[in-house]
Amino acid sequence: MNIGQAAKASGVSAKMIRYYEQIKLITPAHRTESSYRTYAHNDIHTLRFIRRARDLGFSVEQMKTLLALWRDRSRASADVKTIAMEHIAELERKAAAIHAMTETLKHLANHCHGDERPDCPIIEEFANASDEEDVPAMNARFGVNGIRPEQPVRR
Repeated sequence: MNIGQAAKASGVSAKMIRYYEQIKLITPAHRTESSYRTYAHNDIHTLRFIRRARDLGFSVEQMKTLLALWRDRSRASADVKTIAMEHIAELERKAAAIHAMTETLKHLANHCHGDERPDCPIIEEFANASDEEDVPAMNARFGVNGIRPEQPVRR
């Protein structure tokens, strides 16, 4: 099948297929005499594997390792699990950071009057942030749940 058909069958765009060939994530496709790429069932299976790994947020380097393990029938499942567990930990760190950003922004938005007046705590926070300040520093000031540490928690 040609690259368009392979893209449709695998769920990976033709542009990404060409990119994966370029970075050597997949072996280059066989070429016809007129230089068109052709893909076999095994290629589609590999592209689906990559699509699923990508959908779960694995990096290109992790996908290279996972593909090598997939192809290695003598692999230890512990090696695959280690990669998955490391990725889970990274996803959880990212989720916690996103949660902290969300809570900080909710706090700022809740304290913005949202009316015709120019004063706005959101703009003030952005304007007064130092170069070194990041979300964890803002959360230390506002509390992880958007509540200042000195404020009592209301339930």
